[in-house]
Amino acid sequence: MPNLSAIPLHGESLIGDAAFREAAALYTRVFRYEPTEYSLNPNLLSALAKNGGSAVGVHDGDRLVGFAYGFAGRDRSGHEFHYSQAAVVDPDYQGRGVGRLLKTCQRKVALGWNQHRMRWTFDPLLARNAHFNFAALQAEGTGYAVDYYDRPGTDRIVVDWALDRERDPFADIRGLPSPAFGPDDRGRLFEAVEDGRRIARIPLPSSVNDADASTGALRARIRDSMQRVFDAGLVLVNCTRIDDDTAVYLAGEDMR
Repeated sequence: MPNLSAIPLHGESLIGDAAFREAAALYTRVFRYEPTEYSLNPNLLSALAKNGGSAVGVHDGDRLVGFAYGFAGRDRSGHEFHYSQAAVVDPDYQGRGVGRLLKTCQRKVALGWNQHRMRWTFDPLLARNAHFNFAALQAEGTGYAVDYYDRPGTDRIVVDWALDRERDPFADIRGLPSPAFGPDDRGRLFEAVEDGRRIARIPLPSSVNDADASTGALRARIRDSMQRVFDAGLVLVNCTRIDDDTAVYLAGEDMR
């Protein structure tokens, strides 16, 4: 397991209607969800917390600065897991380890429900999120979901995190250095064989503006490249920033 060291904030499971309402308000404010259909029902959080799910928060004193929630899941193959639907951090506290602490709290809750894996999804254009998932938590990207929320522009990478393994099966390749890539390479797939293992890389901008006219074309290239990665049986294991403008996904062959 990675070392998820303590920070000068405290995380815990949320209890009670007032806590759930505060969490729902933080969720709506940070994600800027104005239409009511995207808001979060405090009653749902209460029910999840009592029935195999999680509703956890990080506080600075009495102030809620981070919140995550999830539920018990099962895929079509019968694999059971804790599904983390969303995690949100107050903008004033981003970059201070709140995300790690939220995932640590969710992990504790999931193991308490005898759930030994956690899954979630994230936008493939968010390099910072990808780095946290793969480098910090040592999770893996195991699938690509097109229009995950049944709306255009909601493609997601599926993340799988083993909650109680003792050894990282991708430790030998997570830190592989990346060659240099230029702007014209972004979203394209680059394949190689290194130390006898198939490797793939996909460069992308280190940050993306959805209002940019070129973002749609970039999303299409990344979709194609990611689908080829997973069709080849590879697993995403890292996303690292190689310069001020460029980050690179790294995928490798699962040798287990």
